[in-house]
Amino acid sequence: MRYRLTFVAGLALGYVLGTRAGRERYEQLKKSAQRIAQNPAVRSTAETAAQQGRQYAGKAFHTVGHKVGDRIPETVAQRVRSLRERNVNATPEDDWGTSNT
Repeated sequence: MRYRLTFVAGLALGYVLGTRAGRERYEQLKKSAQRIAQNPAVRSTAETAAQQGRQYAGKAFHTVGHKVGDRIPETVAQRVRSLRERNVNATPEDDWGTSNT
């Protein structure tokens, strides 16, 4: 009960402070976040990290696939195949949730 009360008090305090900051502060923070996201250095670093993540995930997939092999139930294997096929058709922008669809 103590933790719930602390959580509710924190939520209420955050709401009050957030409403006092107002829309102007929200817009200011939003513009700052967009400026950072549009920075070429940040975008390049994010793309590099995503590419490395995909590369390591692919290596891990193959390593686990060879070690586990036929012990995976067929339903799980089918699900993994369908997810991989869906991701092959996706654009890199979709990985970040930035597509305009």
